[in-house]
Amino acid sequence: MSLKPLSMLLAAASLVAATPGYAKNEKSWDTASSIGAYGLAAAALGVPLVRDDMQGALQAGGSMGAAKLLAIGLKEAFPERRPDGSDRKSFPSGHTSLAFAAASTMFEREGPSFGVPALAVATFVGVARVQADKHHWYDCVAGAGIGVASGFLITRHRPEQTAALIPWGDTKGGGVSFAMRF
Repeated sequence: MSLKPLSMLLAAASLVAATPGYAKNEKSWDTASSIGAYGLAAAALGVPLVRDDMQGALQAGGSMGAAKLLAIGLKEAFPERRPDGSDRKSFPSGHTSLAFAAASTMFEREGPSFGVPALAVATFVGVARVQADKHHWYDCVAGAGIGVASGFLITRHRPEQTAALIPWGDTKGGGVSFAMRF
């Protein structure tokens, strides 16, 4: 099953969502950032499930969960007031950490054809959080760092090969080993 249309859809959605006239006020930016973050999370979990890749879905869930938990912990440890004054949970951006964890997982697991558009959407999420007056720019940079770190540290690239011939040798001889992934 080719998922190239999904990557094109992600790229198109990021362009439409980033149109300045589309988000007229802080509430619109807030809504757009939530759609972007939770849409990426759904895609990071959904693509592996559609491909019957349970390991990929578990890695996506683990990286997003780790990013979210770290962001929540830092919000409690560093109670900074949001730019709109609504509460003291500004640092770091949880939406941005979730979005970048999902995008990094997709990049690592599925490659650049999914990862680059997903990272573009994650970047939009960070910008939208600042435009919504929910975060300072450095909250979003920290959230992006948390998300990228958890996505790339927890996710492993899915091997494309199912079988390989591996030559070997030592001082007493050599040969060929056959390995197959089931």
